[in-house]
Amino acid sequence: QVQENIERFFTRFVEEGKATVRLREPAVDVCLSKANASNLKNFLSAVRLAHQGTDIGALPLSTLVPAKNSEVEKPKTKMIITSRRDYPLTKNFPYSLEHLQASYCKLARIDMRVLCLKKLRKLDLSHNHIKQLPATIGDLICLQELNLHDNHLESFSGALCNSTLQKSLQFLDLSQNKIKALPIQFCQLRELVNLKLDDNELIRLPFKMGQLDHLRFLSAARNKLPFLPSDFRKLCLENLDLFGNPFEQPNPLVPNIQLKIPLTLLECAARATVNYRIPYGCHLLPSHLCEDLEVAKTCQCGNACLSSFIQITVTMNLHHVAHTVVLVDNMGGTEAPIICYFCSLDCYSQFLDRYLQSNG
Repeated sequence: QVQENIERFFTRFVEEGKATVRLREPAVDVCLSKANASNLKNFLSAVRLAHQGTDIGALPLSTLVPAKNSEVEKPKTKMIITSRRDYPLTKNFPYSLEHLQASYCKLARIDMRVLCLKKLRKLDLSHNHIKQLPATIGDLICLQELNLHDNHLESFSGALCNSTLQKSLQFLDLSQNKIKALPIQFCQLRELVNLKLDDNELIRLPFKMGQLDHLRFLSAARNKLPFLPSDFRKLCLENLDLFGNPFEQPNPLVPNIQLKIPLTLLECAARATVNYRIPYGCHLLPSHLCEDLEVAKTCQCGNACLSSFIQITVTMNLHHVAHTVVLVDNMGGTEAPIICYFCSLDCYSQFLDRYLQSNG
């Protein structure tokens, strides 16, 4: 279908037998090369007329000779650029690309032309100077691997976590950046298998880590983590690396008590909503209440608590969640502190009794 479907003609090198016709639907570039210049001009003239609605019988077309397989240029699916000198500034990326690497190019931002490559499965922008990610990365509906190692990122936006990356992204490398925390929505990237967070400034991991049930490889070495979130114990990993974090020494006998007695009506309602799995959403409740419910804490008894709780840290052997564990420190340890929550004094007292008996 050509009529009113041509986005643009590129004919700068037509005398050399080269030209490109950009279609609107499907959004592809038809690249012509090694053609006879005269025949190519006639062909382009016919295509222009067809685009304008000229009847096919009136088009100045000559009999076509089928091209040999060796003369047909296959769509380019992979491009690797490893220096700023080779980065295309005036020439567009082929729309057929599935794998693009643009490393060591001193990029300060992501090229908007890259975000038009709807077939991209692997995007490697490592070793650049990128400070911020545009939300439109989420429009790359086929993207499975995103490598942003060694950039200047300070955050990873919640908008990206709510995009189509939820269904496609399997590999994410954010190592060697300046990220201090990941958004609450991060754990909606539930297809993640491999996550690299090494050499950042993370002071905490996502609250709902346990939702990443496809995650098998996690590295967050050399950050500033004092402890792990309670949901961490739900993970089932093949390899885990948390080396070089300033983990605090757990002390279950020194709790952080945030109990409100008696419980507020809001707390009672919130606990009942989670415990009885009552459906809720922004069309039923104020958005800030929905956000609070999304990060409700779980007591050792299995019940939920929101803003009224007792918090402690206990020791967890990381082999409980990972088959292979890189030592946490130079002393050969594989244990780390993890947060525990209790919904009441009764639950904390029961835990304390068990703890004192086992450490008798």
